[in-house]
Amino acid sequence: MTMDDPVPTTERKRRPRYSGTHPHRFGEKYKELQPERYPGIVEHVRQQGGTPAGTHVPILVAEVLAALDPKPGEVVLDCTLGAGGHASAILPKILPGGRLVGIDRDVAELERTRARLEPFAESLSLHPVSFAWVESVAAEEGGSFDGILADLGVSSMQLDDPERGFSYKEDGPLDMRMDRSTGRTAQHLLASISEEALAGALTELADEPDAAKVAKAIVGARARKPLQRTLDLVRAVLSAKGYTLATWKARVKEGDTGLHPAARTFQAIRILVNGELDALDRLLDAAPRLLRPGGRIVILSFHSGEDRRVKIAFRDGLRGGLYEAVSEESVRSTPTATRSNPRAASARLRWARMPA
Repeated sequence: MTMDDPVPTTERKRRPRYSGTHPHRFGEKYKELQPERYPGIVEHVRQQGGTPAGTHVPILVAEVLAALDPKPGEVVLDCTLGAGGHASAILPKILPGGRLVGIDRDVAELERTRARLEPFAESLSLHPVSFAWVESVAAEEGGSFDGILADLGVSSMQLDDPERGFSYKEDGPLDMRMDRSTGRTAQHLLASISEEALAGALTELADEPDAAKVAKAIVGARARKPLQRTLDLVRAVLSAKGYTLATWKARVKEGDTGLHPAARTFQAIRILVNGELDALDRLLDAAPRLLRPGGRIVILSFHSGEDRRVKIAFRDGLRGGLYEAVSEESVRSTPTATRSNPRAASARLRWARMPA
């Protein structure tokens, strides 16, 4: 090196800047988004009663394992692979000789999960489709399974990232598609749905007590200006509930930790956008044909509309002799588990078992 040569420098990447003493927006939470660089951050956030940004804490894992009862050599279908939380607990139980077939319509997340489950690669088969196509997947994978699991919740990675459009806490494009390569967005849905249909969906899909008021406010808001951002939708819902964005934020600052007024609306619209109930109905119809003798199916649902469908399908299957036994009541998260993972609060687990 001569004196005329430039001195090599190592450019240091600055951490995201944020106002206040703690990061609040998704992109600012650089430690939570890089847990490999900040050991202990995930456990710290969970001890505070939160879910680390960009991560997913699987729900009712012990209860899922108890109901699914996976054994060495069995083939299990995970219809909603997500981040692989349940799959990583199931895989050691079915080895040696077993195999897990995973389905997820979020292609990007599926590939990240494939990397996470690399140690089990030889016992893993993944399909980038909705579980509405469960029978097609089964045909490719030998036709039947010893166990089927479906966790109907949305993964935290999708909920937390404002660019996916699921978040009512941060502004982002009004998208909400699980598979961003196809289908209509929430923006397109809300541009055309009737007030009556929207009110019905809010009631059936989210148990929204103010369904008529919220639907009227949303339709009124879109008449004034197209709804293109998540905050456009949030403002419309808040207006139906008697708030502005500023007054709601002030209430939260004062310590209101209750359910966000827009939470149920976002849930109902997400379900409509992704055709989630149609997929569930197809799974419930196909399950008795896809389970081997003695096979088990476990479903985690997150609102009464889903749970009611599961309950009725399992009950009718028991009465018709398709199932040998079904759960009498739904299994819920314990208070202790809910404190460490608040998103488990609404989870309901039901199971059914085929005759041996």
